[in-house]
Amino acid sequence: MRAYVGLGANLGNARVTLETALCEIAQLQRTRLVARSSLYRTAPVDASGPEFVNAVVELDTTLAPGELLGALHAIECAHGRERPFRNAPRTLDLDVLLYGDRIITAGALLIPHPRLHERAFVLVPLAQIAPDVTIPGRGRVAELLPAVAHQRIEMLV
Repeated sequence: MRAYVGLGANLGNARVTLETALCEIAQLQRTRLVARSSLYRTAPVDASGPEFVNAVVELDTTLAPGELLGALHAIECAHGRERPFRNAPRTLDLDVLLYGDRIITAGALLIPHPRLHERAFVLVPLAQIAPDVTIPGRGRVAELLPAVAHQRIEMLV
């Protein structure tokens, strides 16, 4: 299954953390890293703390959606992720954005990610690697970009 994962961090050395997490995601069992975006600096949206560093990866995986989320949570935990309150600053945040064209609402697993179409920090890196991918119920990524053009985002690498 083709899946897309968003990465973000705004505590510690976020760039190093994301680069390390990218390597760890590439090593997940039954998963192949297809593409990765550049790193981007963004202001927090509905969150507190310093600026974020964000990226998106494209994966081919035979992991079920819940297994993929569990593996991503294990990577977050290894990087010291804590969840003291909603949208707290974070050492690492990994979100399953898309899992094929499936719509999944099972507890903590919401795919497509509920606000992905509203966030430049997800749409811009996603458009870099997959501009023609369709977000179920929302449309093609490239067509959604104008709605987030007012959000500040800067390519780092």
